[in-house]
Amino acid sequence: MEFRTQVDIEKGRWQIPPCEKMLFTGSCFADNLGARFKDEQFNAVVNPFGVMYNPVSIGHTVRRVLGGDGAEAFIPNVVVMTLGTNHVYILNETGEIVDNCRKRPQKLFTEKELTVDECRNALDESIGIVMRANPSAHVIITVSPIRYRKYGYHGSQLGKATLLLAIDSLLKTSRYAGQTDYFPAYEIVLDELRDYRFYQPDMLHPSQQAVDYIYERFADTYFSAGTFAFLKEWEPLRQALGHRPFNPDSEEYKEFRHKTMLKVNALSKKYPNFAYQETK
Repeated sequence: MEFRTQVDIEKGRWQIPPCEKMLFTGSCFADNLGARFKDEQFNAVVNPFGVMYNPVSIGHTVRRVLGGDGAEAFIPNVVVMTLGTNHVYILNETGEIVDNCRKRPQKLFTEKELTVDECRNALDESIGIVMRANPSAHVIITVSPIRYRKYGYHGSQLGKATLLLAIDSLLKTSRYAGQTDYFPAYEIVLDELRDYRFYQPDMLHPSQQAVDYIYERFADTYFSAGTFAFLKEWEPLRQALGHRPFNPDSEEYKEFRHKTMLKVNALSKKYPNFAYQETK
């Protein structure tokens, strides 16, 4: 007897190799997911200019990261965009959509809800920037399962629906559709993990257990056999490096750390893209 429904996800049309160069941008759920990838030693840049909730602001990050504003470019092979809402805030003085109000008075801004077409066009523009910088890149779009109480629960759902319709339109019509996928993180939380035990105490944000489960479903969808092989070798080293001794100055711990780093160096020779990055 089954007591839950499971979201069916087709195997990805491409596979992510170990230690791949990746960009995560979007809502705070992108932070949560991206942190797990960094722990697993992917060469991941995660929200370098802060959390971005709407498609236009996500586009601002993509443009800045890929060197569109004259900055030193990071050219990823995989970009994960996590959309949170279609609500944007426009600075009255300039008419531009801002990424962060920076605690300035609310009277300086006008709130607006992007339409399906506006969301779709913003996403298509961002993907175009990615593809011009790296024609072989792939983009994975997700919708954050975090609900936005400030818009009301019905308003939050309407915003998610707008994003979902925009993504559906994009995948049907974009010239980059062959290199773009939708991953159903939103549906996994709502349809598989439909229980408040999978939420943080605020009952709005997914728990770490939920994030870990979504990561596992993502891995099953996109990771290559080589990636799983690397992660199997990396896991005991990750645990060893994460060990916090009572006496870090002891000779025993120094010897333990030395032997662990020798194994890390051996792993880096086996996987040339692996360059150990210590994470918090």
